[in-house]
Amino acid sequence: MDMDAIYAARLDLVEFLVAATHDAPGEAFVADVLEGEVTAPADSVNDELDRGFALLEEFVDENRERPIEDVVDDLEVEYTRLLVGPRPPVTPHETYVREDMEYLGEGLPKVKASYAAAGWKPPENYPEEADHVAVELAFLRYLIRSQHQGREEALGYQRVFHEEHLTHWLEGCALEIAEKTHETFYEAVGHLLAGYDEFEEGIAMQVSYSSR
Repeated sequence: MDMDAIYAARLDLVEFLVAATHDAPGEAFVADVLEGEVTAPADSVNDELDRGFALLEEFVDENRERPIEDVVDDLEVEYTRLLVGPRPPVTPHETYVREDMEYLGEGLPKVKASYAAAGWKPPENYPEEADHVAVELAFLRYLIRSQHQGREEALGYQRVFHEEHLTHWLEGCALEIAEKTHETFYEAVGHLLAGYDEFEEGIAMQVSYSSR
């Protein structure tokens, strides 16, 4: 098993999802997608990832011959409508989605405490709150990079982050994105996000059980 290739695939996908959710896609990002830089694994991983990659291929087929600036404009409009608003159909914040976590109460401090425990803080150029989907994905990316660099404790931090945070909201939010969007691209993003969450949680839980 080529562990370097596995880490590279995990990081490539989370990098794509961070970029797709933290802001409207720019021209360079869209060009990479249309040129096939985001590719599906050779083998099936889970149903949601399979569905997401199929939809991404559909998006590429629909838009490959269009002027890229038109594609970028369409995605910017949809990103704003879907995730920003006013009154967006999806609010991609953990403390908003979870009924047991208040935004102005213990919610944000708990999320920030998870970051601090692992020695991470959100990049300054992220305008969103700490519980935004893109920020939590960026933290997951940091933990995967740390694992690749040999920091064994990063596996434990990932397991705890799934148990205390991601498991409680991310899949539901992802599927809501897929359901409520008007664009194939964001339908793909929703299914990829749900499938990636399932995949990474499986890795974290395997580590948990194997260490007992």
